[in-house]
Amino acid sequence: MASARNILYLSAEVAPFAKTGGLGDVGGSLPKALKALGHDVRVVMPAYKSIEDGRFPGISPLPMQLSVPTGGGDIPCGVFKGSLPGSDVPVYFIAQWNLFKRDNIYGYWDDPYRFAFFSRAALELARALKWKPDVVHGHDWHTAPAIAWLATAGSSDPFFANTPTVFTIHNLAIQGNTNWHIFDYLGILTHSLMEEPYGEVNLIARGIYHATMVNTVSPTYALEIMTPEGGAGLDGLLRHRAYDLHGILNGIDYDEWNPAADPHLPAHYSGDTLAEDGLEQRLQNRRALQKRLGLPQVDNVPLVAMVSRLTWQKGLDIMGHVLHLLMNGFSGSAQFVVLGTGDSQYENMFAQLAAYHREKMTAVLAYEADLAPLIYGGSDMFLMPSLFEPCGLGQLIAMRYGSVPIVRATGGLADTVQEPVTGFVFHNFNEEEFWHAIQRAIYVYNVDRPRWQEIQRSGMTADFSWERSAGGYQQLYEWAIARAGNS
Repeated sequence: MASARNILYLSAEVAPFAKTGGLGDVGGSLPKALKALGHDVRVVMPAYKSIEDGRFPGISPLPMQLSVPTGGGDIPCGVFKGSLPGSDVPVYFIAQWNLFKRDNIYGYWDDPYRFAFFSRAALELARALKWKPDVVHGHDWHTAPAIAWLATAGSSDPFFANTPTVFTIHNLAIQGNTNWHIFDYLGILTHSLMEEPYGEVNLIARGIYHATMVNTVSPTYALEIMTPEGGAGLDGLLRHRAYDLHGILNGIDYDEWNPAADPHLPAHYSGDTLAEDGLEQRLQNRRALQKRLGLPQVDNVPLVAMVSRLTWQKGLDIMGHVLHLLMNGFSGSAQFVVLGTGDSQYENMFAQLAAYHREKMTAVLAYEADLAPLIYGGSDMFLMPSLFEPCGLGQLIAMRYGSVPIVRATGGLADTVQEPVTGFVFHNFNEEEFWHAIQRAIYVYNVDRPRWQEIQRSGMTADFSWERSAGGYQQLYEWAIARAGNS
C-alpha cells in the first residue's frame, strides 16, 4: 500500500471549468481518483474569464494575495478556490486579470509568458498555504516552466529543494515555442538544448528534459513519440529519457459516461443487461437519434457515427472517399452521422456529402453536448481513423455505450481496441484499409448478430475507469520520490 502523498497538480485546463480537449477531461477526473486512493491532491489552474465572471457556483476569492517573482519584478495576483464537482478535491484558480481574464484560453502572442506566470504562481501558492508537495505533477507545455524552475533555480529554495516532478505529455505536437527571454522572466540560468534553435526555448522539451519522471497518456503513444515519425522533432530527447518515460492509459469518468443512468438517453441499459432487454433499449435510443437527426427510422441498417474535432489529426484526409463509398451502398445500406466543429475544409466536406445524401446522412457541425451521448447510445459503429491519437476518449465512451469502434491502430486506439474482441482495426493510414475495416464490421453486423452482440458486450464491460489509471500514476509518483531520494 503506497503512502499518502501531497500532490500539487498543475493544468491549464480542468473540466468543467476549462476544456478544449482531453487535457481538461483528465484534469477533471484523475485528481478525484487519486483522492480516492488517499492522496491529498491540490489542483491549480488559471482563473479564466468564466471564473472571474462568476459563471461557476461554489467558487469564491481567498483573502490572500500572492507576490510572484519575475525578471521584471514581483507581480501580485489573487486566488479563487472551489472544488471538483462531486468531490472535496480543492481547485485553486490563479487570478491575474491582465493575463487570464480574456475571451479565449489560448491564442495570444504572450501565451508563453502567461503560463510561465501561472507556473510560478502555482508554486508560490503552495508556499503561501504552507503545504509542501511531495510531488509536483505538470501537464503539457503550459506547466513546463514550473518543472524547469524546480530543477534549476528552485533547487536552492529551502521550501522546494529536492521536490520531484512528473511531467505528462498529452499532445507532443503542441510544444510552446518562445524566445530565450522566458528564462530571464523565470529567473532561470540554464543551457540550450539540441532541440532548441539559437535564442529559442521549446517549453515541452524543457518539461521532458527537467522532469524527474515523464509519461504520456497511452503505452503505444509513449513508444511512437520516440520515433522520427511520431516524435515531432523531439524523438532524440525522448529516447534520451526512455528509461524514465512511461505510458499510462487515460480513463473515462464512469459516473458521467454511464448508459444505465445517462439523462440524455431515453432508454437505459448496461453491458450486463445487453443480452436481455438492453438491445431493445438501444433500439429505442437509435430511433430517438434518427428522429432528432431527421433520418428514416429503420432498424436493420448499420448506423455509423463520428464525434470529433474536425482536424487533420483525426484522420479526416482519408474520410471523404470512404464516406462516399459507404453512402453509395458499396457495402449495403447504411446511415451516417457526424457531430463536431473544426477546420472549414472538413466542415465543408461533410456538409456537401450530407446535402447530397440527405436521406442517409446528417452532419451536425456545431457543439451540441447533449447530442453526443445519444449518438454513442444509438449508433452501431463509431469511426476514429486518426493519423495519431495520444489516447483518445471517443473510442472508450463508444465501447461503454455499445457502439463498436472502428479505429486506426495508433496511440491509445491501439491499446484499447482489439479486433475481433472489442472492435475493428486497420493499420496503415490509407483509404483502402480504412474501407476494408468498415466492410468487415458491416459484414459481422449483417450476418452474425450474436457475434456482434458479443463484441458490444466485451467493449461495454472492459475496465477503462480512472481508478485503474490512478494506480499507474500512484506508482509513477513513488518512483519519482525514490529517484529524488525522498522517503
